Amino acid sequence: MRRTRLGLVALLSAVVLALVADPVAAQASATSGLINELNGKLLYVAIPITVITEAILIYTVIRFRRSDEAQPTKENRRLEITWTIATAAVLLFVGVASYGVLANPNVTYMEGMNDGPGEGDVVVEAEAYQWGWNMKYPEEGNITAPNVEGNPQIVIPKDTDVYFRITSTDVIHGFAVPELGLKQDAMPGATNTIKTVAYEEDTYQGYCTEYCGVAHSQMYFTVEVVSQEEYQEWLDEQQSSQSG
Repeated sequence: MRRTRLGLVALLSAVVLALVADPVAAQASATSGLINELNGKLLYVAIPITVITEAILIYTVIRFRRSDEAQPTKENRRLEITWTIATAAVLLFVGVASYGVLANPNVTYMEGMNDGPGEGDVVVEAEAYQWGWNMKYPEEGNITAPNVEGNPQIVIPKDTDVYFRITSTDVIHGFAVPELGLKQDAMPGATNTIKTVAYEEDTYQGYCTEYCGVAHSQMYFTVEVVSQEEYQEWLDEQQSSQSG
């Protein structure tokens, strides 16, 4: 019984540690940070559960390897109460931790969750088609993202709320930028919106994640995160060239 209590204490300690743990590595965006933080917390719980389960399994195999006939287990209310409490604690933790991430607009954005997009925010319309992307900035004179090496390049400022409005003109496509934690289906006749805040200046690869025909593998685009000053300079340049 003492071993069971020690196992329960270890499991609950892992849950508490996961709740207070903070991610160490820098995150590319608010979205990827929230997702990676949740994965880390769940890992703190999954590891002790796996270790305890495997330890019990190995012990059982070795302890009863020479038993000729299986014997029914005796009723043990303390053991049943113990694993019921442990299971409830784990499920409660997973539910609370997951809800805290899924309810965040940077992971699951829904109209009405915040006041955005507001002044200073960036809105990008991503329209998928077989087999490419039309990327536009409707709040900035409806300018079009330029092509770089044959693929659209979206430019966004760091530390700014960015909204991607995603749709399709024909079949179902998928808008995904894994390093920024972004993924959303592009549905014909509907517009899905996702939101993020980029933290690290860099160029990130994006592509379609829904098989949409023979040229599906060619549906690439890039997202370049720059400083606010560089973004404004780029925006002025695009507005000047495209208006001309």
